[in-house]
Amino acid sequence: MDQVRPDFSWGFPFSAVVGQDRLRLSLILCAVHPGIGGVLVRGEKGTAKSTVVRALTALLPAVHDENGTRPARLIELPVGATEDRVVGSLDLEKVLRDGERAFQPGLLSAAHQGVLYVDEVNLLHDHLVDVLLDAAAMGRVHIERDGISHSHAARFVLVGTMNPEEGELRPQLLDRFGLAVDVAASREVDVRMEVVRRRLDFERDPARFAERYAEQDAALAVAILEARGRLDSVELDDVELRRISSLCASFDVDGMRADLVLARTATAHAAWRGAGAVTAEDVRVAAELTLPHRRRRDPFDEPGLDEQQLDDALRQADEDARSGAEEPPEQEPGTPPGTPPGPDDGGTDPEGPDDPDGPGGGAPAPPERPAGPTGTQFTTKLLEVPGVGEGAPGRRSRSRSSRGRAVRSTAERGHGLHLVGTLFAAAERQVARGRSAGRMILDSADLRGAIREGREGNLVVFVVDASGSMAARDRLSAVTGAVVSLLRDAYQRRDKVAVITVRGRTAELVLPPTSSVDIAVRRLRGMKTGGKSPLAEGFLRAREVVLRERLRDPQRRALVVALTDGRATGGKDALHRAKVAAGLLADSSVASVVVDCETGMIRLGLAAELSRQLRGGYVRLGELSAQQVAGVVRAAA
Repeated sequence: MDQVRPDFSWGFPFSAVVGQDRLRLSLILCAVHPGIGGVLVRGEKGTAKSTVVRALTALLPAVHDENGTRPARLIELPVGATEDRVVGSLDLEKVLRDGERAFQPGLLSAAHQGVLYVDEVNLLHDHLVDVLLDAAAMGRVHIERDGISHSHAARFVLVGTMNPEEGELRPQLLDRFGLAVDVAASREVDVRMEVVRRRLDFERDPARFAERYAEQDAALAVAILEARGRLDSVELDDVELRRISSLCASFDVDGMRADLVLARTATAHAAWRGAGAVTAEDVRVAAELTLPHRRRRDPFDEPGLDEQQLDDALRQADEDARSGAEEPPEQEPGTPPGTPPGPDDGGTDPEGPDDPDGPGGGAPAPPERPAGPTGTQFTTKLLEVPGVGEGAPGRRSRSRSSRGRAVRSTAERGHGLHLVGTLFAAAERQVARGRSAGRMILDSADLRGAIREGREGNLVVFVVDASGSMAARDRLSAVTGAVVSLLRDAYQRRDKVAVITVRGRTAELVLPPTSSVDIAVRRLRGMKTGGKSPLAEGFLRAREVVLRERLRDPQRRALVVALTDGRATGGKDALHRAKVAAGLLADSSVASVVVDCETGMIRLGLAAELSRQLRGGYVRLGELSAQQVAGVVRAAA
């Protein structure tokens, strides 16, 4: 459908980035209707994602508040921000100085009627993503904490950007974003040249460059304001609403959020193009922006939307919309209301349609998912690094964090107020301060922070024995299923993972440390098997990976998970060399767990020997499932 709106470039050649036009449209629709819930931008670095977001901010209507009129703001939320900084908190200085309970607003308040921008949103803590998306969808922030009950408006355009290679956003959080767009840089030389030319022009004279596009920007700002004004008058009739519901049902999306967002987006698109009612084309445009990321339920599903599937689903939705608008058939006299017509009355034959492609036979099946690696998958027992770390928030091992259970107080104020510790510190000084009765005299020096224990994500290095002794068909299938199950567990616990395969004469690092666990699954599909089992090389390579990663991220503790039957081969004294290498790994203070894959009536127990050399945990393959044996497997320190 041709839009009545002119094409605005914002000073950037949008053909330079595949998907940039959709990104621009998504941002405009969220500006017209903030209730859509924001835009998730997936793509490689250097595709002008930040440029487009900043350009939009300058086009939003001015904000009128108690202090007067001001331009809309762009508020950037750092990945390391705390919840207090995001939603606001008790103003402790004012409480202690004036004895007055006061609320100190956070970033969500500052972003009201502007843009809240989160770069690398996939690296943001899950609880903060939930807070942002709740605020974006509801338009308000409610705070019930630290004795404060507060609520304020927070209507903003939420934009999150991410590079999928650095780890995917979880499916349940993906669904919370209203719209999603994939962008990638153009590979056309002329287009890339034009990008560089315009960038150099801007750096040479920013004021003149902005002036060149000022008229277009002003016209676009007016168009957005006019569309906002038309939004409430746009009609969404039952025919188009049925089309929306049918479309969401065809793609088997979870819950009702997709239906609501699709309806809001279609309405905003109709308002943007100046129409008084939503049409089928508005629904199609909205579907292309709202449904692709909602198909991804499993961590290892690829996001995206096949155009043919969308066309088929839209055809079926069109039939549903038309059939819903038709008058119901008249009932025969004496027939109870709601009784379906029989075959002789023009109804559906109970035996089904003769033509599988006729009415009722052409409904698209739920979208197929790519086949994963073979082997039964299951929920695994928790494999845990012993002790208490200070790594990135996750769900595997114990750690000190800004969230979790407060275990004691500290003079440092890093992780929230420890109320009891503060009161005890103040109580010791009351006599020195001359208090004999009445209210306790408090000072800022009395403040005590809380030391909290939560959970952290770890670096999990999988050493997978793919040698001939492990390559029997049933055994390999079981091992592959176990690896995928462990990878799924690592995904859910927010770990980084690395995969090393051992076969032939070497140990191959098939996946360096990454947060993109789904890449590990794809690499496993092409795993080669057979040959000898150089386990010594596998342990040495794992040690090398862990030590190198320690230099990059010293706070993230590592856990090596070796899946093997322990039958080291590949040269003289292969088993002895494997034990020596295991000892070197243990001497490097690396926690480990051996998953014993040995099967058969006669067991040599070699994997158990290796676990003792590693000074780590041990579990048999059949006991790895959480349903088989409940509990926690802790690696030795």
